[in-house]
Amino acid sequence: MPIDHHAVERGDKRLEALADDYLNRPGVDWGRMFSTTGLRVRGKVFGLVNHAGNLMVKIPKARADALEATGTATRVTMSGKTMREWVEMPYPAGEDAWRALLDEAYTYLDETTPRS
Repeated sequence: MPIDHHAVERGDKRLEALADDYLNRPGVDWGRMFSTTGLRVRGKVFGLVNHAGNLMVKIPKARADALEATGTATRVTMSGKTMREWVEMPYPAGEDAWRALLDEAYTYLDETTPRS
């Protein structure tokens, strides 16, 4: 899929605005993944804006199943492989929906990523 630069820029601005709350937490910073930059906790990316300008997050498989079933988010497919814990939410879902999903992703990775 070609990169939609306008959509990515718009999504990046929203994610940057939402990021401040997370960047004040221990172990959270920006890092590279899937040829873009995303928020990560202790080195594990939990949220980023993909090449379509959508929010992409890692959440538990059961929650991803539920979001997909309601049409709230869609599973991410890369190189023909559907990722079981990665979903994307479109920009039009709104800032509040992005914030809620980002919170879920942060909580999931914070709980499952070992602390040094």
